[in-house]
Amino acid sequence: MALFGRDKTKTVTATEALPGRDEPMRIPSAHAVHPDRRILPPFPEGVHTAVFGMGCFWGAERIFWRLDGVYSTAVGYAGGYTPNPSYEEVCSGLTGHTEAVLVAYRPGSIDYTELLRTFWESHDPTQGMRQGNDIGTQYRSAIYYASEEQRVAAEHSAARYGEALRAAGKGEISTEIAPLTQFYYAEEYHQQYLHKVPNGYCGIGGTGVSCPVGIAVDAPDGL
Repeated sequence: MALFGRDKTKTVTATEALPGRDEPMRIPSAHAVHPDRRILPPFPEGVHTAVFGMGCFWGAERIFWRLDGVYSTAVGYAGGYTPNPSYEEVCSGLTGHTEAVLVAYRPGSIDYTELLRTFWESHDPTQGMRQGNDIGTQYRSAIYYASEEQRVAAEHSAARYGEALRAAGKGEISTEIAPLTQFYYAEEYHQQYLHKVPNGYCGIGGTGVSCPVGIAVDAPDGL
């Protein structure tokens, strides 16, 4: 839980964060499961992106690449300060980042509401700076929105799912909902990891509570 005496569940400030580097990770542009699809921009016309953090990104990415309407996926780091961090730096708790999944999807085939439903049902968003046995700020639950529409949908879905969790006797949602400032791609060996290592560690599990139907459709008046 601690590295050299430091509590890894404690967030860092921008001044405390590691400096990182200017050079991004060198990764292949093709998706390992769908070699004809890109994981790096530019994406085809009509493809939108969403970013989620829900614990270890290996299992989280596999959940999304299996969805119909998802064009491609990639894993990386978001929500922190350190530019182009390494996996080891993120695991130190000194970057501010959480492990995240970039989901490139076609709204005509799957909408953001369905991605949110998958997000909420596929992990436990009440655990704070951990997910199961994975402990540290890099395992926190997070939604990083890229537009006002995504923000409204994310916040509304959190309120609705929070009601469902309370009705089931579960804890309060601790998910971070914030604007996406930057998504930094993780190292090549992390990309589509559970396709390359089918019996590898997953660590993803939900609460067993279903999302209410239409959680992000009935947006607040005026939005």
